[in-house]
Amino acid sequence: MAEKILVVDDEREIADLIEVYLQNENYKIVKCYTGQEALACMEREEMDLAILDIMLPDVSGFVICRRIREKHTYPVIMLTAKDEEIDKITGLSLGADDYITKPFRPLEMVARVKAQLRRYKKYNQGQVLKKDEGDVLVHAGLIMNVRTHTCLLNEKELVLTPTEFEILRILLEKRGEVVSTETLFHELWKDEYYSKAGNSITVHIRHLREKMNDTAENPKYIRTVWGVGYKMES
Repeated sequence: MAEKILVVDDEREIADLIEVYLQNENYKIVKCYTGQEALACMEREEMDLAILDIMLPDVSGFVICRRIREKHTYPVIMLTAKDEEIDKITGLSLGADDYITKPFRPLEMVARVKAQLRRYKKYNQGQVLKKDEGDVLVHAGLIMNVRTHTCLLNEKELVLTPTEFEILRILLEKRGEVVSTETLFHELWKDEYYSKAGNSITVHIRHLREKMNDTAENPKYIRTVWGVGYKMES
């Protein structure tokens, strides 16, 4: 079954362009030109990914992203204005997985959608697999089952997005080692179109810390190695 993608942009030419390129990849597209229309659509239909413009005439993309994260873990990609770094950071802080800066190259957009859907599909498939103790990572009250894509901290479930799960998995598998930001980029986004700033990884790390009741100043789990990357304390 084709994955269903919600596209929200009040600039009809952009929404139509996204639709054409993604339909060529056999995705099913649901277009909305206002935030209210998108919120209503989300209540009616199940989505696999959302592409949200930030600047909408009624309800902002930030609000829609927040509403999605209240109930769903599917990927969210934000469309941001050129050089608006604060918009990118805000979107990621609200739970977005990635951002695309306008004007964008359609092939780059397609590559990012594919990367996010691959991760989400892997995440969902893991939910129905039987538990295999050989795929369980255990560390200081943290229990991650890679096959079932479940994670517990002190016997309480951590609700993670697929991107957050993958970052935590990498750090757990390499615990005791410093993992560079470049290594995390390579592991998460292998597509040739990716050229990303460090802020995206930084924001995802902050989300993980918040969910784990960890802090950068006195880390119990994830330590920042300034100028290099991150380390799961051994």
